[in-house]
Amino acid sequence: MTNEAPAIVAKLWNYCNVLRDDGVSYGDYVQQLTNLLFLKMADEQTKPPYNKKSIIPKGYDWQSILEKSGDQLEIHYRHLLETLAKESGLLGLIYRKSQNKIQDPAKLERLIKLINEETWIGLDIDVKGEIYEGLLEKNAEDVKGGAGQYFTPRALISAMVDVIQPKPGETIGDPACGTGGFFLKAHDYLAKHYQLDKDQKKFLKEETFKGWDIVQEVVRLCAMNLYLHGIGTNESQINQADVLISDSGDRFDIVMTNPPFGKKSSITIFSEEGKAERESLSYERDDFWTTTSNKQLNFLQHVKTILKVNGRCGIVVPDNVLFEGGAGETVRRKILEQFDVHTLLRLPTGIFYAGGVKANVLFFDKKPARTDGKAWTEKLWIYDLRTNQHFTQKERQMTRADLDDFVKCYNPENRHKRKETERFHAFFYDDILKRDKVSLDIFWLKDESLEDTENLPPPEIIAQEIADNLQSALDSINELIVSLGKK
Repeated sequence: MTNEAPAIVAKLWNYCNVLRDDGVSYGDYVQQLTNLLFLKMADEQTKPPYNKKSIIPKGYDWQSILEKSGDQLEIHYRHLLETLAKESGLLGLIYRKSQNKIQDPAKLERLIKLINEETWIGLDIDVKGEIYEGLLEKNAEDVKGGAGQYFTPRALISAMVDVIQPKPGETIGDPACGTGGFFLKAHDYLAKHYQLDKDQKKFLKEETFKGWDIVQEVVRLCAMNLYLHGIGTNESQINQADVLISDSGDRFDIVMTNPPFGKKSSITIFSEEGKAERESLSYERDDFWTTTSNKQLNFLQHVKTILKVNGRCGIVVPDNVLFEGGAGETVRRKILEQFDVHTLLRLPTGIFYAGGVKANVLFFDKKPARTDGKAWTEKLWIYDLRTNQHFTQKERQMTRADLDDFVKCYNPENRHKRKETERFHAFFYDDILKRDKVSLDIFWLKDESLEDTENLPPPEIIAQEIADNLQSALDSINELIVSLGKK
């Protein structure tokens, strides 16, 4: 971060601690900041030297809330949010379903004054972006609120973008975009590595990115995050939708994504007595290889559909995608056969805000259909960044430097000329097919923690891992029973 950004983040964030006493969560606070910041910047654009026509309806703009205080302010602000939510385009997307969570008018007025003290449009785009990213990261630290699931570690995103190497004119999609981390890092990469002409800059701002998220609040945060970085300033490229329901028809040169954790897709149904129950949700799609309620496998199948031929993908997947039987084995066989699945990065634990998560990044290229009966995957290279690596969110966060060796081994300039190292090994397609359930859950390094019980994870993490493995086994059995019943 620049020196300017942390000071403003600290000022805005410290005020959140005051609001916490009134029951305003971190997530609610960031939402309120988003609503007010957008109004403030829209107001600044109407003044010299910009002199733009306001996109905010008269009477519901920044000046209208500066003129009011006390109960009048609270009532007006509530009506303002309701009015702007009905607008079209980016304005409607930012304010859709917005609510005022700051019930004390005096505290709302204080927050408005804090924002009014800064000239936001005058700040460099990078500074504004860093300020907002700083707020989003603090929000993600609020694990109890669940915000962390939408926030992928920026060091990991940076490494993924560096090895995929987006080029000008390429389209980039993310079906689970969260707060837009992959888009912003790709945007920075393209701006840094290429001298873009006028048309390329326009394409980068307006046509390069398209994302989806199922949670309205997150869609709002993502749209605002991109807006602050100068992306999608007229029409947002972010949509609220359950992408797994159907194929939208969109196709991308690059897909980078970290689908939400949690293996099962489910819906809440209500019985005649009004009792809420969770029911597993499977997606019947002609473009999917198999039908399953496993959310992660469905995202993987959706990604293979929206990727263009010769397109490149980096997707974060939990361990169960690598070894689960039934639908998992079907998906692994198909993707190894029809795609060039060339790299697997095994991630360390402790890098996500959700505790105990074991995840990986799968890199593959989409290839045209073959007529010779051969598989596109010849060799899968696996980089083990997990064994004997220990990271935490507070004491030792993973940095981009911790991924330097992976990027070097990946050799993005010519990945067909790779060399094995202690942590980087190649496994041939024919050998993988001989493994039980075509499992990609492969380790070869000696785990030092197994020799020293003092280094074992806490009992609750071990218990959760056992529970996860048992659930995976039960899911596989249930899917097998269902498939046998259909035959």
